[in-house]
Amino acid sequence: MKPLLSVARLGLPLLILVIMTGCLPQERMVVLRLAHSLDTAHPVHRAMEVMDRRLQELSGDTMRIDIYPAGQLGNERELIELLQIGSLAMTKVSASPLEGFVPEMKVFNLPYIFRDTRHYHAALDSDVGRELLAAPTSVRLRGLGYYDAGARSFYTVDQPVHTPADLEGLKIRVQESPTALEMVASLSGAPTPIAWGELYTALQQGVVDGAENNLPSFYLSGHYEICKYFTLDEHTSVPDILLIGTPAWNALSQQQQKWLQRAVDDSVVYQRKLWSSESERALQAVVDAGVEIIRPDKSAFNNRVVGLRAAHDGTPLGDLLARIAALKTNETAVTPL
Repeated sequence: MKPLLSVARLGLPLLILVIMTGCLPQERMVVLRLAHSLDTAHPVHRAMEVMDRRLQELSGDTMRIDIYPAGQLGNERELIELLQIGSLAMTKVSASPLEGFVPEMKVFNLPYIFRDTRHYHAALDSDVGRELLAAPTSVRLRGLGYYDAGARSFYTVDQPVHTPADLEGLKIRVQESPTALEMVASLSGAPTPIAWGELYTALQQGVVDGAENNLPSFYLSGHYEICKYFTLDEHTSVPDILLIGTPAWNALSQQQQKWLQRAVDDSVVYQRKLWSSESERALQAVVDAGVEIIRPDKSAFNNRVVGLRAAHDGTPLGDLLARIAALKTNETAVTPL
């Protein structure tokens, strides 16, 4: 897919700044600009700060990452396009909108493909996960790593959801993913794509009746102030993907690429541990704020979406699903989804 934004429309700084602090080549600083849509208290943003510190350490203070959070430079789709045209170096996006650029990413938007958190992590760390990170190179993007984004569940303003039938007639915000739209429709809801940065107001003004996301995002976005029901149906586990545009990646030396990848890998380990504790903290915080946590029979939801997965039998996407299903996992420390 070709980028939709023109360079003239952007007026943004170059993707990489090379700041000369002296006359010698070894004294130059390479600055990578990274933008995303999350709050600065979010575990993903905090992991990015760790990545920046590690990159500075590994590179001997010759590289750093400047981070622009909270949608300062655009929504996720716009940020992807900025990477493609070389006006931004890096971004974090959910795998959902990537489906519009890389068809293979649809696999993450299909409901109930992971048995539990351990299986989800095993898939991200497997050959399948690595292949999916490499898939966007055909559209001038390179996946560097996955940040844990937990499981997505429904939350609503004033209508509790215990079964799929309770979603009937409710306008539910979804990401810009054809599969996400199809899933919510299969569960009787009315899927409504809205940018993340616009969702608080949309909930407040009744443009939508609810949304679906993970607990930390529900809490840190302040959506719990409006939505008083959170249904832990955990229909999908859609990771966040750290991307770099191929113009930025190719401008780095091999050594600089190795430093950056190591910094990313270290931040992924940090974020995965942080995510678990922050999810527990978010759950307690929204309960304390008066949100009712509903623990439904997940099989009722799963039974309504079996056809979404079965429709891909005998296709390349079906092969990916089969490989994920066949993954063996450690038998300890399981967390149900």
